[in-house]
Formats: sequence, structure tokens, C-alpha cells
Amino acid sequence: MIECKNIVKIYKGADETIALNDVSFSINDGEFVAIMGPSGSGKSTLMHILGALDTPTSGKYLLDGKDVSKFSDDELADIRKNKIGFVFQSFNLLPRTTVLRNVTLPLIYAEISPVERESRARAALKDAGLDETHFTHLSNQLSGGQMQRVAIARALVNDPTLILADEPTGNLDTKTGDIVLETFQALNRNLHRTIVLITHEPYVAEHADRIIHIRDGVIVEDSRNHKKRIVNNHNEK
Repeated sequence: MIECKNIVKIYKGADETIALNDVSFSINDGEFVAIMGPSGSGKSTLMHILGALDTPTSGKYLLDGKDVSKFSDDELADIRKNKIGFVFQSFNLLPRTTVLRNVTLPLIYAEISPVERESRARAALKDAGLDETHFTHLSNQLSGGQMQRVAIARALVNDPTLILADEPTGNLDTKTGDIVLETFQALNRNLHRTIVLITHEPYVAEHADRIIHIRDGVIVEDSRNHKKRIVNNHNEK
């Protein structure tokens, strides 16, 4: 699904900053991969490139065999809308809006009919593991873990093939973070979603099947995770 070939990203200002330096790797359809590194390692820059939010200075990023740098702005927008689901640390939900409404918003922009919007939103929320009793709650009436599940459902609602999660447990305590990580594992295992998880925490990365370590813009290790943590915590917080 993903192939990065000799990716370089340079930010030019008063001083030139090399955020990524000759980064190459591939991710197959259905993999659960963590990209781990400290602050300033280049992992967020890499996520922006994988999410078609930015382009490399040199090198190639192929998504489903197609060179993303060749796409027009409209084609990039279509990729972000239809192929990629984003989950962020800060949830990015509308606070005084119901759970269902938050999840249906991407479908409104896609001009999906109201009946189908609600049907797809309910299915995505169930896939994300949120109890149906919360669907009509306002998002600011939910716990952190529940809000992140709503954010995951919103990422799922357009049926993307790739989910990019940027520090998705960063605002959560360990127990609640485990619940969210269980959700990602279930999506990967049961729905065969390809998941790329960006994190600086080894404990979080250990929930993935494979860990790519990045430091100072360079991949220093890429290996299968033989000590994968399997979470089976079904209690919501």
C-alpha cells in the first residue's frame, strides 16, 4: 500500500533544517505499524507526507502504486477524503454537537444523503467500540476515551483503506489509552484496516505488529514486534 523511496524533507528559513534524510520503507495492506521517535525526530513530518498533507523535497511517496507528488490539489483532497482516515491527539470534535453529528460531518461534505449518513455513522461508531447509549450525547459530555472513539469513528466513516493516528493516546491516562489501543487492534484484526500509529512512547508502539524507529530524520531500526501487547480491556472510561 505504502512505499517511500529515499524521502528527503528540507525546511528552508534562516537556517536549513533537514527533517527527513533518505527515508525508505514500505507498508503492506493490512499491516499495523508504529512509527516511533522522540520529539524532533521527523515522525510528524513523515506522517504529514503519508497523509498527503505535505510533499517531500526529494524522493518518492507511492500510495497504492501511484506517485502522490504527481497528483493535483483536487486529487490530493480526494485521497484525504476517501482513502485516509486521520486520528489526532486532540480529538478535534465539535464540543456542543452530538456524537452522531460529529461523525456524519465528513459525509455531509461528500454530499451523502441524510439517511445513509446516519446509517454509516452508526456503523462506524459500533466498529470503534462506542456504546449506542452515547450516540445522542454531546461530545463535551464524554470521557477522554469515549471522545477518542468518536474521533476514530469519524476517521472510519468514509471507509478509508489507511488510518493514520498521531499520538492518539497522548491526552489519555494509561487505562483509557489501553482501551483506545484495543480499538485499533480490533480494527486491524477484524476489519483488516491498515494502521500507522505515530508515537514517542515505547509502551504504545508495542501494541503494533511492527515498529519503525526514527531519530534525527533517519530510520535507525525497522523490525517485527515479537512482544506485541494484546489489550483486552472492555470497560469504557
